[in-house]
Amino acid sequence: MRHNKKVNHLGRTSAHRKAMLSNMAASLILHKRIVTTVAKAKALRTYVEPLITKTKNLNTEDDMRNAQRLVFAHLANKFAVKELFTEVAGKVAARNGGYTRILKIGNREGDAAEMCYIELVDYNANMLSAPKAATEKKRTRRSKSKKAEEAAPAEA
Repeated sequence: MRHNKKVNHLGRTSAHRKAMLSNMAASLILHKRIVTTVAKAKALRTYVEPLITKTKNLNTEDDMRNAQRLVFAHLANKFAVKELFTEVAGKVAARNGGYTRILKIGNREGDAAEMCYIELVDYNANMLSAPKAATEKKRTRRSKSKKAEEAAPAEA
């Protein structure tokens, strides 16, 4: 039984898993969206979201330098760290968490593994504009026949 076992080992040794998550986190920060399996995406979410949180609420230059060192210890990619602290930090400043989104895209052809996109929430322009138009529809409990009866006398 897996009681109180919060880490998905993903069938890898500890060093391999840490290196894989570090590389995937750097790719996610640089490219804003990557394709992976659902299990890896869920493990990556718990890895990368605390790193993004470290970029917020930095009051002094010393705080920022220390946060960059802490993040670099996890990512080991100076380009990803620079991108995270310059571009990504500005976009997520108002958000209180939930910086990533997982979108399932079906099963992989070869082994039927469940695949998904994992992306940074504030970077998908299509998702940012689409929900507003969809949620404005009013829902009614009337059937179509009652609407037709009401519309007919109004027109006459």
